[in-house]
Amino acid sequence: MSALLEKLTHSLIVGDGAMATQLYKLGVPAGICCQELCLSNPALVRSVHTSYLEAGADLLETNTFGANRNSLSRYGLEKEAPSINRTAALLAREAAGDRAFVAGAISSVHTGHIRIQSMRPYRDQFEEQALALLDGGVDALLLETFLDLDELLLALDVTRALTSLPLIAQLATPEAGQTRDGIPISDAFQQLKQAGADIVGLNCRLGPSEMLRTLEECQIPADAFLSVFPNAGYLDYADGEFTYTSSPAYFAESALRFREQGVRIIGGCCGTTPDHIRAMRAALDGLAPMPRLNPAPAAKIPPPPSPLHVAPPPKKETLVDQAQRGLTVIVELDPPKDLRTGEFLRGCRALQSAGAAAITLAENSLASVRMSNLALGTILKNSYGIEPLLHLTCRDRNLIGQQSHLMGLYALGIDHILIITGDPTRIGDLPGSSSVFDVNSFEMIRLTKQLNEGVSFSGRPLQRQANFVIGAAFNPYVHHFEASLKRLERKIAAGADFIMTQPIYDPEMILRIHETTRHLDIPIFIGLMPLTGQRNAEFLHHEVPGIQLSPESLERMRGLSGAAGRREGVKLCRELLDVAVRYFHGIYLITPFQHYDMTAELTAYLQPPTST
Repeated sequence: MSALLEKLTHSLIVGDGAMATQLYKLGVPAGICCQELCLSNPALVRSVHTSYLEAGADLLETNTFGANRNSLSRYGLEKEAPSINRTAALLAREAAGDRAFVAGAISSVHTGHIRIQSMRPYRDQFEEQALALLDGGVDALLLETFLDLDELLLALDVTRALTSLPLIAQLATPEAGQTRDGIPISDAFQQLKQAGADIVGLNCRLGPSEMLRTLEECQIPADAFLSVFPNAGYLDYADGEFTYTSSPAYFAESALRFREQGVRIIGGCCGTTPDHIRAMRAALDGLAPMPRLNPAPAAKIPPPPSPLHVAPPPKKETLVDQAQRGLTVIVELDPPKDLRTGEFLRGCRALQSAGAAAITLAENSLASVRMSNLALGTILKNSYGIEPLLHLTCRDRNLIGQQSHLMGLYALGIDHILIITGDPTRIGDLPGSSSVFDVNSFEMIRLTKQLNEGVSFSGRPLQRQANFVIGAAFNPYVHHFEASLKRLERKIAAGADFIMTQPIYDPEMILRIHETTRHLDIPIFIGLMPLTGQRNAEFLHHEVPGIQLSPESLERMRGLSGAAGRREGVKLCRELLDVAVRYFHGIYLITPFQHYDMTAELTAYLQPPTST
């Protein structure tokens, strides 16, 4: 038996606290790579270890949270992973001497939810990090802050094959009682023990209270030791500083409660300092560990049938179904830039009367503020029976906001969306605003498809499946057409159900798209936007990314403006429509400058003649 496990049979062990919190307090700016400091400022890292040792910690963690290739690549440091991990272990070992154990910290490689099949490439990253830590002389490996059980089991499988040293396996749960992927903690701990963990536990995300509630309600394997490293409450940001709320005195009281639950290793995670560790040390000094007494298993009572149960909506015909059956026209009309909605709604009704299968609403196009397409789409659907197709950009919301937005669309019965990257904010009317871009359009398509499987972005079961029909954009007017086509294929592989192109102004380009996309089995809606005059044509051709006019189009618009320009623009667009409908069943008309009379005329032009 290792010295660490032997000590746990008869003693409590106090762990250390947060590394990054202390580095921040010592003047290290937020946002830099704390792990790299093992190489560039080893004395600073060693001083943090020493401060925890002097506060009474029996166990020091290496400064290697996130020191895997995947996480280090954000800083261009992926090749330094072995050196950082080995040096971190040596620094902790040097600080600990013979007064404390050293645990080599290994954390999740991927912070988002991924299926176990996709985790296989990360095996070598766990192995690389573990081997370097072992080479640096750690006493145990600490697998910490894993949100998904599958990934922690994978890390256990890799590390157990490398060493007989103790393995500590800790989950980080967004809420008390279950993992992010919906596994009850009792089941998770049982699987971790069976997979080779010597010590199972919790760290990060939650403070002492919710971790304590989790332990009070779960079953712990009889032959497993327990560990907890709670956060110091929730993170707050005030007056330019990040702070946590839990005091050292509160942590001391919590340490005694954790002991009553049979916990053998008690430390701190985010927000904890040497003062928190010193308070816990004082509270626990001289106390022996207490045996774990599991609560009686909760009786499994089937839930009563809910009188509020709502059956899933019946499957309706989608735009994809319509385009596969015959010619289908969707029309874009931009939401207003002010608070007036009357003219916009009149335009939508005119387009519906002309035969548009759906009205597609951009989301702050060209990064300029417009009325919410969610609000307007809801009005169109509920008040006028018009099918809305909403654009969703990766620019304006982080992943929390994106999922919340999509869940709201589901609740409102809006299921057709176009996922695009979005124009950068600096070109819009609020150039100082932030561009979020947590994910790109490929990832956003994949995550939205995940909602259709009943799984949230984070991996949590949603109890129902969404039914989003997802469009993706295709820009053929690029320097490398083949590269753009490959991007299109990647979007389809990610889950796109249909394609909408940028506006086309050349019959030859329509034919080229047809010839190069024959192998694709989803509908393509050819984008066409009627021109309004010479200046409009020149602006689109020379200044707007993704739009290129043919020489003939530019020449035909020369000298035209006003009503004459719009008439010629409609005429030119009708000629392009005649070509497009030979090859495609999907037409995407884009209304210029809110002139919905132009796109209504073109929509009506495409409708089959009525019999008399």
